[in-house]
Amino acid sequence: MEMICGIDEAGRGPVIGPMVVAAIWMEEKEEEKLVELGIRDSKKVARRKREKLADYLKKKFYHEIKVVKPEDIDALRAAMSMNELEAYIFANLANKKFASIYYIDAASANEKRFEDMFKKNLKFDSLVVCEHEADLNYPVVSAASIIAKVERDRQIKGISKMLESKLDMPLGSGYPSDKRTINFIKAWIKKYNELPPYTRHSWDTIRKIKNEMTQSKLKDYP
Repeated sequence: MEMICGIDEAGRGPVIGPMVVAAIWMEEKEEEKLVELGIRDSKKVARRKREKLADYLKKKFYHEIKVVKPEDIDALRAAMSMNELEAYIFANLANKKFASIYYIDAASANEKRFEDMFKKNLKFDSLVVCEHEADLNYPVVSAASIIAKVERDRQIKGISKMLESKLDMPLGSGYPSDKRTINFIKAWIKKYNELPPYTRHSWDTIRKIKNEMTQSKLKDYP
């Protein structure tokens, strides 16, 4: 029976917190069990069930998790695009254990380009299935997405607890679309005159916040 591997990430887009990449290996026939358990894309599974499923998956199957810190994302982005960075990390995890087929969720709008970036760093001569919404279409990728999401949530929970204790306001999800997160960053800068820890300095969101706050200060001068 062929060994397959699914790889996915959680936290690619946040302005605060790490990106988490997870890979999981299993025999092809074992995917049937995932379907029976109701494993699907992590965003479509309730938090408590997601946590229970992640525990089961980690006990049952060989897996690897990579937590990519914000400062590492910033450093790597100086030399490569976010898509290249993600493909590199996917391949780094894939190289931990051979699989006949690797199923990966395409981060790039161009599936073939992302697949090529992944293969460039893959040391095995294996089949690669790289598609948009692979986390919806392939149970093994859904399983990886659940593991990644649960670990990302655990990380952001710890970060929130630490940062909120110093500002006494909610951090939010860490995503640029979350007004609580944007308000938190602005309040932190006003109080400490620097960005909060765990912030991705290379994000456009940060540049916009800094520009907005600079313009606001200029308006205060007569």
